[in-house]
Amino acid sequence: MLAPYRKVLAAPGALAFSSAGALARLPMSMVTISIVLLVEAVYGSYALAGQVAAVYTVAQAVCAPQLAKLVDRYGQARVMRPSLVVAMAGLTGVAVAAMLHGPSWLLYPAAAIAGGTVGSMGALVRSRWNTVVESPSQLHTAYSLESAIDELVFVVGPVLATTLAASLSPVAGLLIAILAAAGGGFWFLAQRATEPTPSGRLTGGDRGSVMRSPGMVIIAVVFIAMGSIFGSIDVSTVAFAEESGAAGLAGVVLGIFALGSLISGLLYGAREFTMAPWKRFVVSIVLLAVGVSLLILVSSLWVLAAAGFVAGFAIAPTIITGNALVQQLVAPSRLTEGLTWVGTSIGVGFAIGSSVTGSVVDLHGGHAGYVVTMAAAGVAALIALSTATVLRRVTTQRRPVG
Repeated sequence: MLAPYRKVLAAPGALAFSSAGALARLPMSMVTISIVLLVEAVYGSYALAGQVAAVYTVAQAVCAPQLAKLVDRYGQARVMRPSLVVAMAGLTGVAVAAMLHGPSWLLYPAAAIAGGTVGSMGALVRSRWNTVVESPSQLHTAYSLESAIDELVFVVGPVLATTLAASLSPVAGLLIAILAAAGGGFWFLAQRATEPTPSGRLTGGDRGSVMRSPGMVIIAVVFIAMGSIFGSIDVSTVAFAEESGAAGLAGVVLGIFALGSLISGLLYGAREFTMAPWKRFVVSIVLLAVGVSLLILVSSLWVLAAAGFVAGFAIAPTIITGNALVQQLVAPSRLTEGLTWVGTSIGVGFAIGSSVTGSVVDLHGGHAGYVVTMAAAGVAALIALSTATVLRRVTTQRRPVG
């Protein structure tokens, strides 16, 4: 199973940039849950915590595609080095404002600055793979590896954030996330040999958005619904664990969710498929919807963890295949922008899911939050099934946008 991964990691520079990217992505699983833990601990409101986390993710969703356009044009290091500095300053502002128990409104602009400048490290890493691998099958393996790393990050990050918050300080998780983003990000950007060649000046086709493609719109909307699932699960699980008298185990449970996805991602990337990518995308979304809908039935923390582990097996294949579809739908000179839309769509959904679920949890408790999860899952499956024929048509035509 590991042979395909050894082969792609043997490409010049691949192991180094993938490792740096893994460290730089640790904050994507720590920042929002750390914000929720910090704000709730200081201000005593899940609704406020969810709203601040939502501001961060919405700002990232709005601005990351615009940063990606600049990256495609000018290069990763030139654009993202100053942007990361600003992002780290914004996250530091959130931490300081909360720990000084400042007015709650101060949290919003700091979170917006951080989210608006952090970009999408996952898109930067995946775009590098297109410059170092030699075949579509190797690209499939590379994308699967990165999705597995994403899930490893989501295994480690929530556990680390909740453990630090419970044992040291509510702000500790956010501070570690800042250090990881800075250390991993600047290590990654220092590796210039594997950096994709910038496209240079804009042509007429480059000035529009890759979202002109109907296929890209479908993928983005499906991933918004999928992100709502993730946001809802995060807030609900933190609240459910606290109500169960085991607040420190929330990160462990969320990590078990991600572990299921990590395992499925590695298995998925180790083999080749004859089924068309658009069809695999639809099937995996439906399976995810079925799996996470079962969470509404559980009544204990460990049963929740087991159900989440099983449901997680559909996450990585969905994300891997969605990224592969983007690679088919956009021109190589717009790939970073296209891949960024996957992450930012999930971010928009996460903001919606966490904000709505925070309000539901404040009113009805942690278990009720999984109703939002079930609703988001149903929407994702409905969209994927109703637009399957469009996805088939646009991916068969293979006329990239850009």
